[in-house]
Amino acid sequence: MSTVFKSKINTMLNKAEDPSETLEYSYTKQMELLQNVKKGIADVVTSKKRLQMQSQKLQQQVVKLDTQARQALAQGNEELARQALERKQFAQTELQGLDSQVQELEGQQQALVDKEQKLRGKIDQFRTKKEVIKAQYSAAEASVKISEAATGVGEEMADVGLAMQRATDKTEEMRARAGAMEELEASGAFDDQFALGSGGDDIERQLQELTSGSQVDDDLARMKAELGQGSGTAPAGELGAGGPDAAPTQEKPA
Repeated sequence: MSTVFKSKINTMLNKAEDPSETLEYSYTKQMELLQNVKKGIADVVTSKKRLQMQSQKLQQQVVKLDTQARQALAQGNEELARQALERKQFAQTELQGLDSQVQELEGQQQALVDKEQKLRGKIDQFRTKKEVIKAQYSAAEASVKISEAATGVGEEMADVGLAMQRATDKTEEMRARAGAMEELEASGAFDDQFALGSGGDDIERQLQELTSGSQVDDDLARMKAELGQGSGTAPAGELGAGGPDAAPTQEKPA
């Protein structure tokens, strides 16, 4: 799961990464490092100056104590002269320690200055290379976009192509439907449908035919009845007026 998650994050970062922004960020971090080196040099120089000022004070104190010892000895105060010389000795010891610390700081300062010069040179080279890479990337990006636009393989051009394809398909579908309607109209299919009713289905047509047939039968029976009453003669095969018991009429011989 950790590997999959890292791979997904890496893919997202690759898609979102802009080389120009990455180069600018790297250059900014290098400039920050250079500023830190300069700050370190300034701190070392400040410490060295502070030690040098302290060393100058000790040198002045050594000269002063030597003078006081001579004066005390000239006045015959040997004990006071001894105390002055002891303080002078202590000041000289501290002065030697300060001199060694100043020399050490000078070495650190020189080392930091050398590093600062080397780092500045690398940063200058990186800045030049950065601008070249950015220019090359911009040119390559523009070339890719132009090629995608020309060949229609870009995302935007692909969307436009799909939209045009959908429009073409719909147009062909509408043309096919229009042709089918014209063909049906020319063959009279619509006239037959309208003749049977207002576009009803088969069941509705069958019901209409059944109703129409019943009405025809009724009209035919009524007309037969009317014709039979008007002529005064019974239809063929109908019983006579004598009733069921009347004898049948005998045919006369020829």
